[in-house]
Amino acid sequence: MHPIAYHHKYMRPRDYGKKLLARKKKPPKAGKAAKVAAAAAQRGSTAPRSPAAASQRDPAPPARPVRPARSPRHTEDSAPPPTSASPGAKKTLDRILSKAGLGSRTEATDWIREGRVKVNGRAVTSIDMWIHPKRDKVTLDGAPVREGAKLYILLNKPKGYLTTYKDPEGRPTVYQLLKGVPGFVGTAGRLDMDTSGLLILTNDTSFADFITSPISHVPKTYLVKSSSRLSDEQLESLRKGLNLEDGPTRPAAVTRLRDSEKYTHFEITITEGRNRQVRRMVEAVGSKVLKLVRVSIGPISLAGLTIGAWRELTTAEVRSLVAIREKEEAQ
Repeated sequence: MHPIAYHHKYMRPRDYGKKLLARKKKPPKAGKAAKVAAAAAQRGSTAPRSPAAASQRDPAPPARPVRPARSPRHTEDSAPPPTSASPGAKKTLDRILSKAGLGSRTEATDWIREGRVKVNGRAVTSIDMWIHPKRDKVTLDGAPVREGAKLYILLNKPKGYLTTYKDPEGRPTVYQLLKGVPGFVGTAGRLDMDTSGLLILTNDTSFADFITSPISHVPKTYLVKSSSRLSDEQLESLRKGLNLEDGPTRPAAVTRLRDSEKYTHFEITITEGRNRQVRRMVEAVGSKVLKLVRVSIGPISLAGLTIGAWRELTTAEVRSLVAIREKEEAQ
């Protein structure tokens, strides 16, 4: 038999192992810095050069231009929206339809899913789409969608009405009281079914967000009838603040109006917008709310407005609430 000839790629394991050991024993190659130092030693240039000579013989390489950092690529639909304060800010498609006074955002979502909405001539079925209100053309059933005029509505909500657009159980809602309002408006905050009084509705989302935000500190005043007579100590606890499930409340302005044999009537002004806050505060001092009426938000009151009626806010009233926002931003 002839001996098998092994190519270097297919050498025997024992020979390949010897080759690896030989490689490991070889001294490491000199780096670039070591080569430069060795060459300088051979030329006898170990003495340091003057800065002038160094600059003449070894000119500095030209500085590389600094390229600006590239922003990540986004498609037109998936790009995150800029802040609302920037011009041409993007908004969700359902909000565009709602602000145009065509319906609620829930209805707008249904229209988008049904394929009735087009953006720049292309049917859109994604409810997560962001668009430029000033640049993109939106149509509903072929008709162009344009943002309507700003509406600010003041309603004296009766007890027994829900602050929602539609109720699956068929209970009455505040929208049944808004006949004649020239466009769709959303509620700026809520009042529960058993609470009556002042409710603001608007299609100005930034205005509504300011009124409802707990950090805005917009004062809201309520008339309260408690289920028992409250002591001075209990009212003082309401003034100083209480620990609720969602944290301590801010100090409140509380005024005793009158007492009957069983009940206490008082006025309370809070600067927060928590869910059912006044009811929970009264329960925290050992009583319950039998009647709750919101009578004012900031400088706006229910004066002259009968229960179930609505009117538009005056320009001065809108500006008075905006002034509260500007004061908060300045602090």
